[in-house]
Amino acid sequence: SALREALPWDLTEDQKRAIREIFGDMTQAERMHRLVMGDVGTGKTVVALFAMLLAVENGYQAALMAPTELLAEQHHRTLTTLLAPLGLVPELLIGRLGATDKKAVRQRIAAGEVPLVVGTHALVQESVAFARLGLAVIDEQHRFGVEQRSALMAKGEAPDVLLLTATPIPRSLALTRYGDLDMSVLKQRPPGRGTIRTAVRTPAHRGRVFEFVRQSVLGGGQAYVVLPVIEESEKADLRAAETMAITLTAQWDDVRVGLVHGRIKPPERNEVMRAFRDGEVQVLVATTVIEVGIDVPNATVMVIEHPERFGLAQLHQLRGRIGRGTAESHCILLTTSDGVPPRLRAFAGTSDGFKIAELDLEERRQGDLLGAR
Repeated sequence: SALREALPWDLTEDQKRAIREIFGDMTQAERMHRLVMGDVGTGKTVVALFAMLLAVENGYQAALMAPTELLAEQHHRTLTTLLAPLGLVPELLIGRLGATDKKAVRQRIAAGEVPLVVGTHALVQESVAFARLGLAVIDEQHRFGVEQRSALMAKGEAPDVLLLTATPIPRSLALTRYGDLDMSVLKQRPPGRGTIRTAVRTPAHRGRVFEFVRQSVLGGGQAYVVLPVIEESEKADLRAAETMAITLTAQWDDVRVGLVHGRIKPPERNEVMRAFRDGEVQVLVATTVIEVGIDVPNATVMVIEHPERFGLAQLHQLRGRIGRGTAESHCILLTTSDGVPPRLRAFAGTSDGFKIAELDLEERRQGDLLGAR
């Protein structure tokens, strides 16, 4: 196809197989319900784009929904670049657009003037109506509830559904086992992607770990420091993001430190994330709000404090923030005890999202398959 010729790289064998499977589904009478599972850097977005183009070529609209505005903007930029040789321009619909712009975008979608739309939850609002939605792509599907996913599907007459994830939630994994969800797996990474080394370190190594972070950023890299809580409390003896940001800023006067967490208003949070993306912030102290983040190829180090407080799928999502460039990356799990819990040892031993999802399913079970919980 024209897109394949326009791509600046060759598709991996896994991508080619996934595209064949998706095209096979989309040309059947029954609607597609498929999960594309692949770790960061395996090219899920490009696979989704081929599916979106097939819908458009057959006279339908295609929508890609992402859980955050930053991620939606990133997808929009990627698709705009890839589609430029084809003369197609995707539309962007997110909450921070002005009221006039939002209204204009909604009108173009309803009139069918826009074949491809990228957006956030803004796509499922009642005021959004599609002329002929044929494909709904949901990125980071574990970040949306059953009702939100259903709301996007309800925008068309039984549109095909494509879910993208690096770590399927136990419920999705169980659905693939029981036949309600087909699955394509991407394991090969395109050439030129760096590897991620994961290590578990005890309190005795704390000083060395943070000196490694400092030397890495002074050498031109960037780093994340992830903590489970925003502020310290008497109820839990946990290191907190706000305290860590103050401490590092005081200790490292030669390093620019930023802070993001859930209580910071989205516009301010996005501003800090953009500063990190642009290299103005060298160390980003954060809570799990960065779990669904943006591409920062220069970020090669991540330290996760109190890793025992996070789920395995969550740890894998966090680890996916690094390893997006060509350099080798390091994910360091900093425990509070001298022993290493078996689940963390198992996590450090694999970078396969499917294995981690299986471990996660074993650990917290599959939930209620028939309900909306």
